Amino acid sequence: MTSKLLVLTATVSFLCGLVFSVAASADSTPGPVAEGSPVFGVTLPPGYRNWQFVSIAHEEGDKPDIRVILGNDVAMKAFRDGTLPFPDGTIIARLAYKYESSAQNNAAFGREQSFIAGEPTNVQIEVKDSKRYASTGGWGYGQFEKGKPNPSEQIINGCFACHKKLPPATDLIFTKYSE
Repeated sequence: MTSKLLVLTATVSFLCGLVFSVAASADSTPGPVAEGSPVFGVTLPPGYRNWQFVSIAHEEGDKPDIRVILGNDVAMKAFRDGTLPFPDGTIIARLAYKYESSAQNNAAFGREQSFIAGEPTNVQIEVKDSKRYASTGGWGYGQFEKGKPNPSEQIINGCFACHKKLPPATDLIFTKYSE
């Protein structure tokens, strides 16, 4: 029972830290972006930070991060209804943050077990438009740092290079909906 309580406490602490980090970064919320990302022309959608929660992901490797995945209304309806392929108009936002150990939380727990979202790294946007982006499975991609589109065509083309490795049943989406 005690170990279950510790796991539950750590999970709640992690999620509270994540929500606090997202809310704390609100001062860096970009306004509308006049220019889109290279290759696809994707822009940061107005109000995307107010979209609904889809899931959280932790990425390891060269650049470990924690990601909050949000969806617009079209995406959320499709996730909830299990609609695949996603309908045109679906937009998914991935907000990435450095993944950090929390000294404050760990001190409270008496051991290193708590991790939180640190400094924001980028925002990635996926837009479903089966006609406009037919050559990339119906999806257009953009990556933004500090509200500006990353100008690297190599990075943006790399999005589809990874997504196309997914099984067709996923409609090229890495994210699993978490209720």
